[in-house]
Amino acid sequence: MTPQDFNLLLKEFTLAAESGDGERFARCFTEDGIYHDYIYGAHHGRAEIAHMMQHLFHRDAGPDYRWEMFDPVCAGDMAYAWSLSSFSSRIEQFKDRFVVIDGMSRFRLRDGLIAEYWESVNGGVAMTQLGVAPDRMQKVFKRWSGWLRARPETQAYLNRPRALDGRAPTKLPQEENP
Repeated sequence: MTPQDFNLLLKEFTLAAESGDGERFARCFTEDGIYHDYIYGAHHGRAEIAHMMQHLFHRDAGPDYRWEMFDPVCAGDMAYAWSLSSFSSRIEQFKDRFVVIDGMSRFRLRDGLIAEYWESVNGGVAMTQLGVAPDRMQKVFKRWSGWLRARPETQAYLNRPRALDGRAPTKLPQEENP
């Protein structure tokens, strides 16, 4: 994919997300595409991705939802961009509280579409703006830590010797299950 093609795909991706049109958003993905959301988890295939966007994401984020991508970089089948997004919460406990966050997005591309999408967002920033109680934040952070440690690429990283000196990996204490 060319950088210009990726820019066009990003524009459609964010406009579709802002609109809340799940089907339109899902068309940015391959039929077997995967969207890894830091709140709602992984969604496989266009039907699940459409449902996530329309019935989870836009259920919780108000009609003022915005998402803009900046500084996109595309190299073959991998691409990255950082983003700003904002919304007013529809969740009853946090109703109408305004949130703005930044994040990094990673895209694996195939046939001009997104085959897999990951995002990295500091959810603590969003939860602080919402007014989430510290004990609830801790539970969420433990769950996210578990997800990070369980990912195959994280396990491979932790098991590789250091490139600097070839030393065996440090044995990390096991984290409690979230």
